[in-house]
Amino acid sequence: MNKTIAAQGGRERELSDETLDELFSGALNRALGEAGGSGPVLILPPDITRFHSRAGFLTDIAVRELSRLGRLGLVLPALGTHAPMGPADLRRMFPGTPPDRFRAHDWRRDVVELGRLEAEWVEGVSGVCFDWPVQVNRLLRDGGFSLILSIGQVVPHEVAGMANHHKNILVGTGGKEAIDKSHFVGALYGLERILGRINNPVRALFDEGMRRFGQALPPILWALTVVGGRGPEEAAAPGESVVRGLYVGFGRDCFEQAGALAQEVNLDLLDEPLEKAVVYLDPGQYRTTWLGNKAVYRTRMALADGGELLILAPGLERFGEDPELDALIRRYGYRSGGMIRDLAGREKDLAENLSVAAHLIHGSPEGRFTVRYCPGPGLGRPEIEAAGFAWGDLDQALKRYDPASLRPGKQTLPDGEEIFFIPNPSLGLWAEKTRFFSAGIGG
Repeated sequence: MNKTIAAQGGRERELSDETLDELFSGALNRALGEAGGSGPVLILPPDITRFHSRAGFLTDIAVRELSRLGRLGLVLPALGTHAPMGPADLRRMFPGTPPDRFRAHDWRRDVVELGRLEAEWVEGVSGVCFDWPVQVNRLLRDGGFSLILSIGQVVPHEVAGMANHHKNILVGTGGKEAIDKSHFVGALYGLERILGRINNPVRALFDEGMRRFGQALPPILWALTVVGGRGPEEAAAPGESVVRGLYVGFGRDCFEQAGALAQEVNLDLLDEPLEKAVVYLDPGQYRTTWLGNKAVYRTRMALADGGELLILAPGLERFGEDPELDALIRRYGYRSGGMIRDLAGREKDLAENLSVAAHLIHGSPEGRFTVRYCPGPGLGRPEIEAAGFAWGDLDQALKRYDPASLRPGKQTLPDGEEIFFIPNPSLGLWAEKTRFFSAGIGG
């Protein structure tokens, strides 16, 4: 079934909470009737790292509506490789959902394989010759659910081009091998060729995997938001965002509609490269460089050769989301893509953790510009510099670049320094036009 049930959005639209509630609850009730069955529903929102997606708000509405209908709704945050959410994060993101409704995804141990795409097919679409497993959390297949409700934001993404849709299933609830290989495919194809594009080799893996093997799962209802930051002329707190669109439906049409709007809302194509960008990382969302490097990914095509990316990271505690990932990042660091590819070809621990290799490739400035991390007390200068980044003093940086007093975008400080300020890198992609289009235009 390929059917959009609700679709509202536009570059200048602002969907209020009341409008979102009315649209989503109506679409959900209609979809429940069309999908049939009366069993429980499994809800798959993102985790706290996508707090601004408004997926928490929609999840609370879904749990409310299901309870009103006498149906159970369980919530499995689509963590992917991220650390499980603690009680405080769950309360912050899902204040209306009872704690006993949540389940945690374990990407190393809690998955089942639905099938495999053969190496010849994968090589044909990506140029990388290995087979690829279609893996999901076992609850999706074996939990007795009559419907899966996948909620999330469509926004430029360094691995999938645009986040969400089948990525939320096959990475968000996927297993280690599937995540490792899909991320490595994206890294070898090239971040610049993927970011902001709806169609690309990684998306092809996801779509083909679900086309062949998705019938083993219950029907999937997609609820997709498009979220943008306020413009520089609008008064805004750091990271303040508004919902520009909501698309609910079965199949791929709703994703394509959301993706088209996200290309309008979340791509900031610049006439000239940036000599200096300052990015703020909310300490409630960004505690690792595994996540905080969105500041690098989303600005890499915007920075001028010889420029500087200054990252204000008061919540930074470590590099990886778990001890194994953290140790590998510390061991190899953010080096050039060519160096990491060579290391992955000869070092067993990196070859067995290709998502780390991909992450290191994505996070490298490739010697073009400086990445200067200004961390809180969780990481010291020797650790930052050993990982391949420059270090900056956070207190001094916050005095000079106070996120509360800066506005999004380009501005000149009182002493004449020109900077480009980004209060939340997860809301978009910033790129110099020539670099973006010369990388090749996909769908």
